[in-house]
Amino acid sequence: MPRYPDTLRLLCMLVTLAAAGARAHAQRPVKVYISADMEGITGVVSGDQLGPTGFEYTRFREYMTAEVLAAMQGAREAGATEFVISDSHGNGESLLIDRFPANTTIVRSFPRPLMMMQGIDSTFDAAIFIGYHSATTSATGVRAHTISSALLTRVALNGTPMSEAGINAAIAAHYGVPVVMISGDDAIVSQARQQLGNIEGAVVKRAISFHSAATMTPEAGQALIRERAKAAVTRRTELRQTPTAKPITLEVSFKNYRPVELLSYLPNVLRIDAHTIRFVGRDMVEVSKFLEFVTSYDPALAP
Repeated sequence: MPRYPDTLRLLCMLVTLAAAGARAHAQRPVKVYISADMEGITGVVSGDQLGPTGFEYTRFREYMTAEVLAAMQGAREAGATEFVISDSHGNGESLLIDRFPANTTIVRSFPRPLMMMQGIDSTFDAAIFIGYHSATTSATGVRAHTISSALLTRVALNGTPMSEAGINAAIAAHYGVPVVMISGDDAIVSQARQQLGNIEGAVVKRAISFHSAATMTPEAGQALIRERAKAAVTRRTELRQTPTAKPITLEVSFKNYRPVELLSYLPNVLRIDAHTIRFVGRDMVEVSKFLEFVTSYDPALAP
């Protein structure tokens, strides 16, 4: 005779386990990391918007904050539950932190071992870049530079010139976190898609020159960012970048001769031409720390 009670008990147990698994999956936090710069914020075109001495800086801190909040809202509509925000422009103190939800973590100020990506780790489901700009090697793009417009003319990983988005995506990929969206002008969205694949892009202005753009209004830019962030987090499982092949060869070209000469005195640094040094790192964490040292160290630093 068939043992129907045993079969029924087994079916009930399987249904219970499946339901428990579904609940656990539904309750799993969806963590999103947002790195925010300022040159790619809607309406930004010159130094007037980018630092405390600029007459429009106070207003554009508001717009930068609003664009990060718009990205958070879009991501939340797609299921995101936790956020870490990296304030990554200038001195790292541009976002108005009192405007964010109480459970938000905000990384501020410099130096940081992971630069614009400090706080990311393998527990995140997606990374979003807000307010980014094109690379210093770009012939187009509003405020185009990589890390330091005053010091550097080229930064390359394994021979490929990089924007800040490319460097930061490589850091994210080290932890297995996909970059799913970027906002800024048309130049950086195009560059990012060439390097990172078909990620979501919010083009909030179109570059005319280094100091000029045809721009959306802040309200329209925020709406677009919210829409693209929602789509990006929804698509997060299909978007993934390949980690940079290790060891990683970093090349940094400087405008001036003296930093190149002095850095070449280090045993792990090779001067490959008058303006360029080469450093080989074990991984992107090591490369990031070296870049932060190169662009931040000053013997007169205090305290």
